[in-house]
Amino acid sequence: MAGLRIALVGAGNIADRYAAAIARVDELELAGATDLDPVRAEALVGAFGGRAYLHLADALADDAVDAIVNLTVPQAHAEVTATALEAGKHVHSEKPLALRHADAVRLVSLARERGLRLSSAPATLLGEAQQTLWKHVREGVVGRVRAVYAEANWDRVERWHPDPRSLYDVGPVVDVGVYPITILTAMFGPVRSVGAYATMLEPDRVLLDGTAFTPAAPDFVVALLQHEEGVVSRLTASFYVGPCKQRGLEVHGDEGSLYMPTWAEANSRLELQPRGGDYAAIAPVREPFPGTDWSRALVDLAQAIAEGRPHRAGAEHAAHVVEVLEAVQTSSRDGGSVVVRSSFPIPQPMDWAR
Repeated sequence: MAGLRIALVGAGNIADRYAAAIARVDELELAGATDLDPVRAEALVGAFGGRAYLHLADALADDAVDAIVNLTVPQAHAEVTATALEAGKHVHSEKPLALRHADAVRLVSLARERGLRLSSAPATLLGEAQQTLWKHVREGVVGRVRAVYAEANWDRVERWHPDPRSLYDVGPVVDVGVYPITILTAMFGPVRSVGAYATMLEPDRVLLDGTAFTPAAPDFVVALLQHEEGVVSRLTASFYVGPCKQRGLEVHGDEGSLYMPTWAEANSRLELQPRGGDYAAIAPVREPFPGTDWSRALVDLAQAIAEGRPHRAGAEHAAHVVEVLEAVQTSSRDGGSVVVRSSFPIPQPMDWAR
């Protein structure tokens, strides 16, 4: 299979991780990159190859580009993705697919109308640890699952990120809570109602260069998600609390519990606790990738196009997650429970994890 030729749109904080991951695999090829700052695009392709496009339009006009990876700030995701789809390119978008559910639905419809693939992060579900956890759930190792605890404590992002103000504008649920929400909706089906609380714990923040700023969105959120299959998930997301003893995913069933201390890395530790027993390590279904494999969703997309099957990081799933994110915001602002109505095709497990 010829490699899927990819242009990166946005050459910022995570672009080098995508570029390095693309370079590692035969199914993908880096055609180039573009950024609002041309110097960043030049530096990226200088390190990893391809062409530096001065403008997005130049990348979209290049017949050597099959797909774009949208690495812009969350506020620009919907517009950039729509522009690329209208130009006839497949798209993989960083999370979230959009900031408004209505915009996400329009993107899904546009991709369908144009006969194009629309894929979206997060795709950590495709990691070995996550697939092993899901396999144990499917096989009933802990019995019927009734409750899940999910922690997304991401600390003060300004301690390492050069300018995270666009992330603070959308808040921790949109930036990092989206990871466990995506995993849990794949495992336990669509969310049907949301109740949430949010507050600002630390309003006075300072960038690495000394610039003071105040986050536009709350930096601490707790949400209860009622899944269609009856499972209740409790999610905590914070830009104040760092990685702590409460972290990762805990899956609690009638016959026991499963624990995965990080939802981001494919080589996360996994533990099983029979009801009334002690936690003990369990082995992944195969040797895991060390860390987060930024190419995995892109490889699956390339293979899905070649094989004529659905790709696993599907746009309908991502759009549902956007509706959940929107419901968390509405509930935490207005109070009460918010109904979620959208659905999506459940992604298939990886072939090696069936």
